[in-house]
Amino acid sequence: MKVIRVHITGWVASFRNPLFISGFQPTLPLPPLSALYGLLTAAKGDWVTPHDAAIGFVFQSTGKAIDLETVYEFAGKLDAKSNINRREFLVEPQLYLYTPDIWLRDVFERPRYPLLFGRSSDLATVKSIDEIELQNVSETTYQDTLLPFPDAQLYGQIQALPTHFTAEIPRRPLGTRAYCLITEQVKYSGNVLQDPEKKWGVYLHERVPGNFIVPNEAPRKSSVDKNYEVSIVGGDQMQLPGISS
Repeated sequence: MKVIRVHITGWVASFRNPLFISGFQPTLPLPPLSALYGLLTAAKGDWVTPHDAAIGFVFQSTGKAIDLETVYEFAGKLDAKSNINRREFLVEPQLYLYTPDIWLRDVFERPRYPLLFGRSSDLATVKSIDEIELQNVSETTYQDTLLPFPDAQLYGQIQALPTHFTAEIPRRPLGTRAYCLITEQVKYSGNVLQDPEKKWGVYLHERVPGNFIVPNEAPRKSSVDKNYEVSIVGGDQMQLPGISS
């Protein structure tokens, strides 16, 4: 199968664990599909969802660390109090993104918006874009990737994660299902795909039938014309029945 392999790197990455709302914020060891489709959307400058492209990936990092960040807590008023949270992040992340949708090559050659590995400060850079042929093999090794659960051959952390979000505000998660986060080498048998150069398995998350609905933007209220004057209307006032002047 012919695909493009996009190598993207950064300094740090942070993918929020949806089980933690406040306090210490650990990072997921791998990006959810929603983060990757968000990356594609930023690169294109328009919505890219599982309805538009199939993707697979391998994500690696050299370690973890903890940062302190300032947060502002609102209590229904305009004023807010500041607090400090500990946030975990991944060091020296690199992503190998695979897709058979070759048209995305142009998107990554000239990204429309900055590419991010999570937060707005986690900037990422495209290092290379290669067109390769994935091999069909009967056995491979999966590592540092995300596969659907359940599967008798897989083991690792199980997490319910979305594939993408709605376009309207507030956003709602879509395509949420259980995934197995493969952080250790897992040998897998079956009709599978493998990168012949990297020697690792590539699981392609297939396109979803149908179209993604993008809501129409609400019309803006016209600005107030401060120079507007009420026109003077002459003539006699019409008399309503039962009312005398």
